[in-house]
Amino acid sequence: MASPPPDVGADDCLPEYRHLFCPDLLQDKVAFITGGGSGIGFRIAEIFMRHGCHTVIASRSLPRVSMAAEKLAAVTGQQCLPLSMDVRSPPAVMAAVNQALKKFGKIDILINCAAGNFLCSAGALSFNAFKTVVDIDTIGTFNVSRVLYEKFFRDHGGVIVNITATLCLRGQMLQVHAGTAKAAVDAMTRHLAVEWGPKNIRVNSLAPGPISGTEGLRRLGGSQGWESTNGLMSPLQRLGNKTEIAHSVLYLASPLASYVTGTVLVVDGGSWLTFPNDIKRLVEFESYSAKL
Repeated sequence: MASPPPDVGADDCLPEYRHLFCPDLLQDKVAFITGGGSGIGFRIAEIFMRHGCHTVIASRSLPRVSMAAEKLAAVTGQQCLPLSMDVRSPPAVMAAVNQALKKFGKIDILINCAAGNFLCSAGALSFNAFKTVVDIDTIGTFNVSRVLYEKFFRDHGGVIVNITATLCLRGQMLQVHAGTAKAAVDAMTRHLAVEWGPKNIRVNSLAPGPISGTEGLRRLGGSQGWESTNGLMSPLQRLGNKTEIAHSVLYLASPLASYVTGTVLVVDGGSWLTFPNDIKRLVEFESYSAKL
């Protein structure tokens, strides 16, 4: 069995990197990555840039993406434009896309990676909390995709990869908000692939499982003991890492996947097939929450 590629837990570039794909796979391409300042989005930006791509990384926090852009450019030698943008605001998205087009003259790839999540039982979930997650994950994905379609993709073609989740494949406790939002994005992927395919636009989803070194796992995974136990419960008996996710996104965004559209690529080591839906943990979580 192949060993996982090296990764680091923090939002830092890899100390060394061995190319599994051609180093010039995305030479002179430009990728617009929402949520690109941290976690999976940061590693996607790094791996893209290590394959010749310039990037735009967008987040609500300008200091975060500015720091990330400095790290990425220093290590890869490619250009990285940091932008402050709230995916929930179409005017903000339009302004950011205009800045990116002014800088690079084109955008070839869109990675919708911005997301919001937390653990909460459905009975305790506020109406506003549910709406907030849907606004970021679902409506935000449409906003950025729609603006880029109008500003560039409609006339030049392009590639969209939506980062979703495996939550909706079977139903997961404490995740009705995020699972619903990501299921809607997967549906959007299929609709846009059909409607925009004639414009030479490919649209796919990539659904990661539990991934080490991410804020999502820190927030949703609980203790380190939980992480190691549940990693062993997957068919591959380990958690995935950010580099593995970035490599899979690289495949979907590259010419290697030139005839792939409208699909959801699950990258979770088979975890969704075996991951425990522990009702006992739900009871413990609700008991803990009551003390906060």
